[in-house]
Amino acid sequence: MTEDDVNTSRDRARDTGGELREHEVRTALLDLLADVGTVTATEAASRLGHSSGLCSFHLRQLARHGYVEEAPHSGGRARPWRLRQRHSAADAPSVEPFGDLARGLEDESWQRWLTQRDRAPAEWRHDEAFSAVAYLTPEEMSRVADTIRRALAPYQDREQRPLARPDTARPVALITRLFPLLPDATERP
Repeated sequence: MTEDDVNTSRDRARDTGGELREHEVRTALLDLLADVGTVTATEAASRLGHSSGLCSFHLRQLARHGYVEEAPHSGGRARPWRLRQRHSAADAPSVEPFGDLARGLEDESWQRWLTQRDRAPAEWRHDEAFSAVAYLTPEEMSRVADTIRRALAPYQDREQRPLARPDTARPVALITRLFPLLPDATERP
């Protein structure tokens, strides 16, 4: 394998949705930290099957966004990380502790797609983004969400079972947000 082969492989991965894996790596790191307490980038790489450089990069990004912090250590090159310690009720995580981070990463991936889609292979230069407003009851909103989950269920195991993926399959962000539209604070009910 030549250096050109390696570079071509990297470019192909980048152009076909490799960026979307960032969300997966960060989520896996947060889950790992929740399970084991502290890890170094090298330990995380070993457990998650990624490079230590990739894990180190994403741990620093998570720290930058306030989700992780360096854990106390006795010096040396090892740099252990842990979930950020909360010191007051105001610091407490929301009901969905990583929801804001996940939404930010989704938005970041969407913006990257918009600016770089012209570099994707021709067959991947489109998207299926859409939105709608429907008048629903809370029960109907839950049923719509369940219908979407059932529609996606046949494809969910492909992450863990690479052999189940068709040769032309690539990671695709599947983002659904169902929420009630609230009136503007300045509007009267």
